[in-house]
Amino acid sequence: MPLHIQNTDDDSDYILIAKIDNVKNVSQLLKAVHFRETATIFGSENGLKVTVENAKCMQANAFIQASMFHEFILKQESVSFQINLTVLLECLNIFGANTVSGITTALHLCYAGYGSPLVLILEEGGVLTDCRIKTQETEDILDFQFSPENVVNKVIMKSEILREVWSDLDTTSEILQIVMSPDKPYFRLSTFGNAGTIHVDYSKDSDMVESFQCTQTQSNRYKISLLKPSLKALIQSIKISIRTDEQGIICLQYMIKTEDEHICFVEYYCIPDEEVDVKEYE
Repeated sequence: MPLHIQNTDDDSDYILIAKIDNVKNVSQLLKAVHFRETATIFGSENGLKVTVENAKCMQANAFIQASMFHEFILKQESVSFQINLTVLLECLNIFGANTVSGITTALHLCYAGYGSPLVLILEEGGVLTDCRIKTQETEDILDFQFSPENVVNKVIMKSEILREVWSDLDTTSEILQIVMSPDKPYFRLSTFGNAGTIHVDYSKDSDMVESFQCTQTQSNRYKISLLKPSLKALIQSIKISIRTDEQGIICLQYMIKTEDEHICFVEYYCIPDEEVDVKEYE
């Protein structure tokens, strides 16, 4: 029996209930932030936010909106717990990534509260699988205080151009320098490896640039090892918003279209590696 018409009387003990007819819409977003095992899941009336951090200097957030689910119930203001993201993805894909054409895997997700496991009931072609994943208490999560009023520069680009740039980056460089400026070079990516210093410039009038809002010249360096996990989201995305604040913290926001045509977002935050003399690279 399809999950969306099953009797929901057994859901009375749970504080979080979410049902979706195509689990790939969820697993697609989770894969975009799967670069470490542990993730923190936050639930609110808006849906689920899945947060993954690295070394307290990089953070990724996947937003799974309540509207993606055909049923989303949260019986309290908010809920949060830590979970093994690797195990969660393995359970979501328990029927395999390549299912028969036209057949999707439905998901019924439940959580009863502090100390309880996350319950997953998956159904495909009439076959049901029940998974229970241990949860843990949440730990402190970084707050980058990246509010709109703190944003100094913002560029929105088509993702395809940055995918090409990433594939051509000098892999011997440990640093990626990003210059954003109201004047030339406008938007510049630079590496410093065995091939020497390489610059890639984009004009604010480029066909690949959809929006260019730069109020001051900024030049910041970021460790490529910290930015590299965001490639998971870049590969799936159709657009990317690149924002920086006064401290040089960068936010890479990826617009992703799911298999069922839902528009979702994944964000990556990263702190700069060091101060750079802007004039040196103009």
